[in-house]
Amino acid sequence: MDLRIFTEPQQGASYEDLLRVAKATEDAGYDAFFRSDHYLKMGSATGLPGPTDAWITLAGLARETRRVRLGTLVTAATFRHPSVLAISVAQVDQMSGGRVELGLGSGWYDDEHTAYGLDLPPIKERFDRYAEQLAVVTGLWETPEGETFSFDGEHYKLVDSPGLPKPAQRPRPPVIIGGGGKKRTPALAARYADEFNLPFVGPDFAAEQFGRVDDAAREIGRDPKEIIRSAALVVAVGRDDAEVAKRASVLGREVSELRENGLAGTPSEVVEKVGQWREKTGITRLYLQLLDLSDLDQVELIASEVAPQLD
Repeated sequence: MDLRIFTEPQQGASYEDLLRVAKATEDAGYDAFFRSDHYLKMGSATGLPGPTDAWITLAGLARETRRVRLGTLVTAATFRHPSVLAISVAQVDQMSGGRVELGLGSGWYDDEHTAYGLDLPPIKERFDRYAEQLAVVTGLWETPEGETFSFDGEHYKLVDSPGLPKPAQRPRPPVIIGGGGKKRTPALAARYADEFNLPFVGPDFAAEQFGRVDDAAREIGRDPKEIIRSAALVVAVGRDDAEVAKRASVLGREVSELRENGLAGTPSEVVEKVGQWREKTGITRLYLQLLDLSDLDQVELIASEVAPQLD
């Protein structure tokens, strides 16, 4: 089971805060450090000192880490033109020595778009744009050097692009797709995804959605086993019940609710729940949503007392 640390810096984090967590993630032996791609806080958090751009942050971390993989859960297709996104991600992949992964979604957070004057089209148009973005980004990366890439879509048109720069990973960095849509999302995953991620859902729903992705892959002649199954869950892990309660309190959550909807409990309890997830859904990768970025002790605790039992 790959364990990855997943952060939500729009809730309040500087680059230095993220650097500390990323280095702790690497030192503790985790597979990857991921962050969200948002420009506005959610809920009662202050959001101070303000948002950090996901790909600028990851570019910095690419030069200040050596082993962990780096990526987004997930970049919103509404934030950047796909050609610009392809260039940015390719450059960060080069800067990291080939450790980048792109999680790409259609975009959803209305208030965020309103606050910063970003367009958020109606859902059908949003998904149409998203599908074209996936085609453009992957097409630019996969075009051989010396050849050109053109695309004639409803929303994006490219003519004789050199498709440069190329990422360090060939033919391209892994692409992560996720979500609960029953038709278009599985179809896009079958065509473009190296990994399908389901954040903050239960294992029963996850199993059904993974099944839809598998069916969509078979329909286009792709082996479903090529697509990694993953989930994302918030964590509140403690050495005893008191420590679990303390961590839940910092998040403003009830322990009982976190036990139901996240990964809360002692190491042995968390190992058992991850085992249940793996048995029901077949996941091989888990993103641990760390909401308290000052809590590096929890990062080390999970690495030392949970991870070894998941091999």
